[in-house]
Amino acid sequence: MSLKLTRGFLVVVLLAAMPAVSSAAQPADPARQYADLTAQATKLNEEVLRAQEDLVQRRAELDRATGTVAAAQQIERQAKADEGDFQSQVDLIAQASFEGARFNQLSALLVADSQQDFLNRLEMMRMLAADKAESLARLSGAVEKARQAHQVAEEARTRAAEAAAAAEKLKADLDARNQALQAQITEVRAALTRLPAPVTAQLRDPGDRSAISVPAGTAGIALTFALARRGDAYRYGGTGPNEWDCAGLTMKAYAAAGFSIPRTSGGQAGVGRVVTRPEIRAGDLIIYYSSRSHVAMAVDNARAVHASTEGQPVKIAPIDAIGPIATIRRIEG
Repeated sequence: MSLKLTRGFLVVVLLAAMPAVSSAAQPADPARQYADLTAQATKLNEEVLRAQEDLVQRRAELDRATGTVAAAQQIERQAKADEGDFQSQVDLIAQASFEGARFNQLSALLVADSQQDFLNRLEMMRMLAADKAESLARLSGAVEKARQAHQVAEEARTRAAEAAAAAEKLKADLDARNQALQAQITEVRAALTRLPAPVTAQLRDPGDRSAISVPAGTAGIALTFALARRGDAYRYGGTGPNEWDCAGLTMKAYAAAGFSIPRTSGGQAGVGRVVTRPEIRAGDLIIYYSSRSHVAMAVDNARAVHASTEGQPVKIAPIDAIGPIATIRRIEG
């Protein structure tokens, strides 16, 4: 919910259910106060959930960067070992050449005992030359591989340090948002206690719980799941099995149909494809407010089931009464 809702449907319903009292006897408007507080808490809840997702991503980046460092260091160690082995081979060949084990064609001819001996000596010269070239190539390759691995490791260390710093910053931000959310929830619950009994009873009414036909396929399975949760309590951050927030309910509903969607209403605003208001059909996700901080699931073209806010159970409500629509997404079809 957002503050726009407080000036709309919820406030109208709350005020309609309240008995008439004098302004002197009722200095503050508990219905409006409750609506304002729940709107702020819902927005904070969405911010907390998004921050949690960001933190998970940053920590995944840190894990990947740390893994890259370890792998690059292993490659660098192996390349250094190969470099030492190939350097030893080159040194041996160089020593052999210095001691006269290498001959040119003229010296081979002069010392040869026969034509066959001469050919044998030429073949030995060819093989020694090939050994030298191969060893030098291997040495050069090992040196370059070690250099590249070292560079990769250094770059990965930098990314790991940046990811760690970002994760720490996000964790601090998440903790602060969580504290603000918990304080807001406390205020919402206190506001609930100040509401007149008829208003509280209306808020807690689960509404229509009759059997509703659903379409076949993924959308129908998801909608069946959501409808079966009518009457369940609302809880900020709730993902079941008996307490829900708005995006937790829709996420688990589509998970029951074998389809994974993001945890937040903001994330769900980007899945599937966009449909227009006249095109709404059962199973569509309706995301509300410019902050995209609330989501409901269409029952048909006029009604939606949603986990509304603190003090209200999962229930069916008119689509256009829930709040201003930001976007509508169809997961299948």
